Amino acid sequence: MIVIVVGGGKVGYYLSKTLLEHGHEPRIIEINRDLCQKCANDLDIPVIIGDGTTIKSLGEAGADEADALICVTGKDEDNLVACELGKRVYNIKRTVARVNNPKNASIMKRLGVDIPISSTDNIARLLEREVDSAAIKNLMSLNRGETSLSEIALPADFKYSGKTLAEIHLPEDSVIVSISRNDQIIIPRGSTVLQAGDHIITITKDNTLHELSRQLGL
Repeated sequence: MIVIVVGGGKVGYYLSKTLLEHGHEPRIIEINRDLCQKCANDLDIPVIIGDGTTIKSLGEAGADEADALICVTGKDEDNLVACELGKRVYNIKRTVARVNNPKNASIMKRLGVDIPISSTDNIARLLEREVDSAAIKNLMSLNRGETSLSEIALPADFKYSGKTLAEIHLPEDSVIVSISRNDQIIIPRGSTVLQAGDHIITITKDNTLHELSRQLGL
């Protein structure tokens, strides 16, 4: 997942580091040259020196191919403007804005920001649950948000249709609990075959949710 992060300060730095560790492709836009240098040297990812509230900088970061835009500067107005540009100019499907003043959260939501969030601790985890796929529905968070119980609808063009679970090799930290097919519940085994249109219930650590989505070809 290609994610543009506007703001290369402490929040943007550690957010990008977390996204990188989870297998995503973060790209940072930061106006401060020293912060850009630190992010580029430490993380070895694309870093654009510029203003994230401009079409030019977003374009240089590859906004036309980005899956998500996360704005975590210290100014709510900048985060809002960057999200609106990403959504309206580049059609980025998910925008996330750090809200420094909690009173601005509802305003940001009304103005089109998909996910305004005042706590920055779980932005990466929240993003993975919201962005990875419309086919994934989070049912419940477990173990203080580190694990999720999710429902996944396998699409009509599911590439593993007809394959057994043993043949698919799901990520280690994910388990398929049940399969719903034609109003019947199937308790899966290694020899169980998955089919397009199935609805599966999984328990997955949040840092492997993206990997599970990728493995299933969603």
